[in-house]
Amino acid sequence: METSNTNHILSVLDGFTLDNPDDIAMDMAADFRRRRIEKNLTREEVATKAGIAVSNIVRFEQKGLISLKNLIALTIALGYVSEIRNLFAQPKYDTMEELTQIRKNSKKKRAYK
Repeated sequence: METSNTNHILSVLDGFTLDNPDDIAMDMAADFRRRRIEKNLTREEVATKAGIAVSNIVRFEQKGLISLKNLIALTIALGYVSEIRNLFAQPKYDTMEELTQIRKNSKKKRAYK
């Protein structure tokens, strides 16, 4: 309990909240819904265009839950293919040590301990 309070206080002090998969999923779902409505598309129209069941869209918009395959189908339906295709395209690093490690391992096919 104390750790939770400490994390919350630290996140407020730093001006950001700690990343949480559920929060990110709900943010993505809200963004998807916003883009869908901007394009004046009903859930049924997007479902037809994406080739998935309307219930998948409802579950995504309301709970942030969706399979990767259905998420990709939705990105295709709304024209966001390059964004999802390039999600892991570029290496990310926080320190020079990480960058050095990335460069060292760039040709590897597997990770080893």
